[in-house]
Amino acid sequence: MAGPTEPITFAEANVAQRAMRRFASSGPGSWVFARVAHHLDRPVYRMTDGRHTAASLITGLPILMLTTTGARSGKRRTVPVLGLPTGEGLAIIASNYGQERHPAWYHNLRKNPEADVGMNERTWSARAVEAEGERRERIWREALKIYPGYATYEKRADRRRIHVFVLEPAD
Repeated sequence: MAGPTEPITFAEANVAQRAMRRFASSGPGSWVFARVAHHLDRPVYRMTDGRHTAASLITGLPILMLTTTGARSGKRRTVPVLGLPTGEGLAIIASNYGQERHPAWYHNLRKNPEADVGMNERTWSARAVEAEGERRERIWREALKIYPGYATYEKRADRRRIHVFVLEPAD
């Protein structure tokens, strides 16, 4: 697995990156990012040979490309997801911008935890393990330092639990 670089915390981000992170967690920003960003992320990821996505360029956040197998369709799907380095792998948070429903990749990983990850010009196989208890709380606290918008998403999605997964390198 490629060693992901340490993400830029919100406090370390430049003014433009902090503004975009704030916008992304707002109601209108969430709407835009949920419906538009992934359409831009894929071509930017390809054009930069896996070094960047559109979202990573404008926010400074570590975005990975997650490929899962559809829970119902069985088809492979690739989506950009914020990936937070932990000691055990990369954490991903199923916030779905605080929307009422879980993101599709959440259901995919629940049914088949095997995934492929693309980040920092590398691709590797991983197994998603849901973080629970203290592990989840530790990852959540660290995630808020990088992207405080998760707190807004948690309030907005108050009818559902936001799940946290760790993408551990596959053997």
